[in-house]
Amino acid sequence: MALVSGRALRGELIWSDRLALAHKHSGPQQRVFFSARPPNPSSLIPLMGQLGQSVTMQLKTPIPAMPAMPAMSGVCLPRQVRRVVPLFLAVFCLVFYLSLTGTFAEFHGSLARQSKCRLFPRKIWQSWKVNPFEFEERDLNVARTWTSINPGYRYEVLTDQNDLHYVETNFGPDGLNRPDIVETYRSLTAKIIKADLLRYLVMYVDGGVYADIDVEALRPLDRFIPERFNEADMDLVIGVEIDEPDFNDHAILGPKSQSFCQWTFISKPRQPVMMRLVNRILEWLHDHSVKQGKPISDLELDFDDIISGTGPSAFTEAVLAEMSARTGQEVTWKTFHDIPESKLVGGILVLTVEAFAAGQGHSDSGNHNARSALVKHHYHASGWPNTHPRFKHPLYGEVEQCNWNKQCVADWDANTAAFAALSPEEQEQQIAMKQAADAAEAEMAVEDLAGDDEDLGLALE
Repeated sequence: MALVSGRALRGELIWSDRLALAHKHSGPQQRVFFSARPPNPSSLIPLMGQLGQSVTMQLKTPIPAMPAMPAMSGVCLPRQVRRVVPLFLAVFCLVFYLSLTGTFAEFHGSLARQSKCRLFPRKIWQSWKVNPFEFEERDLNVARTWTSINPGYRYEVLTDQNDLHYVETNFGPDGLNRPDIVETYRSLTAKIIKADLLRYLVMYVDGGVYADIDVEALRPLDRFIPERFNEADMDLVIGVEIDEPDFNDHAILGPKSQSFCQWTFISKPRQPVMMRLVNRILEWLHDHSVKQGKPISDLELDFDDIISGTGPSAFTEAVLAEMSARTGQEVTWKTFHDIPESKLVGGILVLTVEAFAAGQGHSDSGNHNARSALVKHHYHASGWPNTHPRFKHPLYGEVEQCNWNKQCVADWDANTAAFAALSPEEQEQQIAMKQAADAAEAEMAVEDLAGDDEDLGLALE
């Protein structure tokens, strides 16, 4: 055995009757003897003094050397302990510093958020003018479909009375500290822009399921992700809305001919794509404000402006860019054109058009009776085009009325082109004739309605 003495006082070795075993990581055992008398702390002073002088955290000033202590005798520290003590002190000082600055709490919170994001939050979000207790029966019946078939999910509605509070709480000084987001949202008067922006903000902060108030749930949410996929492998679940790439070059229909649906989608919180989309919307609003020379509250925006600025086209552009960044290669709409089944690209699951947008009459969207149809959009809350109108030709109306029918669109294009070739006088004459015909037709409709009421009255008599 090897005998290790304590520190010598007056050059003499002090032996102990007490025996302790110390094990090295490798090599033979050593027996270490300690003094039976109370230890004198002075024997550790050289070691601790050196540690105090050498351990320096990046706190602008080094840790001062430890003051002298009374002598300690008869104690010997094993080599392993002497090696670990500096590291222990360094870790202790680091944790102490982080706790003072709040960095440790932020780091711990970040880890906690990451650990909770393996699965999508079990929460359903909607937004509307009033709270659920004041819903009209139509809206209440649709909203109940989400809660009745998803009892394990929380359900929350943001309203015109509490939406600003949510934004101020989560993006104000006590939240993510984005005064530009708060101020922009506070300035908005266009309801549809606020509704679009709010869903992206909510999905960034909390995540979960978002659905417009006029969207009915047809299947439970556990059916939204096909069994062959792992929920932990994805951060977003979206669906195709419009898949009509043949119109990609059309002057009016082109920008909205290929888009993902954003009246229903699922997201994990803190997804960069959501914040990049929000930032892009803020830039877009600022650009229009400068261009029109008006504050954001007074902007004049038409249907196509909304679709491309905050709606499905903006959402689609952001998602495709995110996929491209994640995969390291450009992802275009060709990846999702006419897909027969769901596809996972860069952690984003894209469902077929029938999932969220069945029964549209275009894009091969099928019908709501299909097993793959998950929701049904009733469109009764989609009155915003009344304040942000589509382009309407004075003679031939809106090309959207063709509902992506190729022959109808071709006829509309030909007729409007022929009209454009006329002289201004001829155009005015045709417009006047059209207005007169419309007025006569409206008058006849009123007369027919009055006649029906009269017939009904006679029948009741």
